[in-house]
Amino acid sequence: MSSRPWKPPWTVKLSAGWLAASAAAAIAAPSHWIWALGAAAANQLMLATIGMYPRSHLLGPNLTRLGGNSAATTEGGRVALTFDDGPDPEVTPAVLDLLAERHAKASFFCIGKKAEEHPHLVREIARQGHLVENHTYHHSPLFAFSGLARLGREIDRNQEVIETLTARPPVYFRPPAGIRSPLLEPVLARRGLHLATWSRRGFDTADRDAHRVSRRLLTGLSADSILLLHDGNAARTRSQRPIVLEVLPRVLDALEERGLRAVALPHPHVLPIPGGIPDGQVPLTEKEAPEP
Repeated sequence: MSSRPWKPPWTVKLSAGWLAASAAAAIAAPSHWIWALGAAAANQLMLATIGMYPRSHLLGPNLTRLGGNSAATTEGGRVALTFDDGPDPEVTPAVLDLLAERHAKASFFCIGKKAEEHPHLVREIARQGHLVENHTYHHSPLFAFSGLARLGREIDRNQEVIETLTARPPVYFRPPAGIRSPLLEPVLARRGLHLATWSRRGFDTADRDAHRVSRRLLTGLSADSILLLHDGNAARTRSQRPIVLEVLPRVLDALEERGLRAVALPHPHVLPIPGGIPDGQVPLTEKEAPEP
């Protein structure tokens, strides 16, 4: 996929100006270097704090809802289901079965290393009409603290793995735990990728209570939401059943009761994302993909 324009957000511009002013102050008054260093440290702390909020838009475009386009109003109520950290040989097939029973579609943000270990699962996800997206190759907890080169390597390696297995390059990217730095957006823009996080999450990697997880996902749920669940690293109930297999049927039941459809993430060309692909330029593999 071709690159898209990158425009630094105001927070990044402010940060650059702040650092330049701190450096200038240190040069002009060397005896006050400690104050300049403190100002620079405060600036970095501000950026790190913003990056800890997955749903923030302050570091660049971030898809957290599906709304804002004509398709959302003409196709009926939609909720995007997304699954992270797979594929998992025990959980992913069961998730696929549950989705198939309800004719529901989803997007799977797969870890590249796991995709290489279980290529048949990645192919099966795609064969059933779901989308496979990029969730880094190693899923390192230090990903957000990486430099430009390492960010690019993690993303590119997984792009190659997924495209090889599905014949479709991912168009969305989600960092581990949704945590990111200001360096991520220019890396994504250069590769034509779009950041996608979520509207609601159930914390199903930590909470062993299906009722609480479901409540977080469903309380106040509205059309155009993006839900985050996990088919990899899923917490277990007290009976050792993967929590997502208890929660997903409840979510699908609730969507049906509320007249909402479970869909995969639509292609960026139909969403209000800066740098999205214009109509008429959708790759052939996208045109041939089953309707979400």
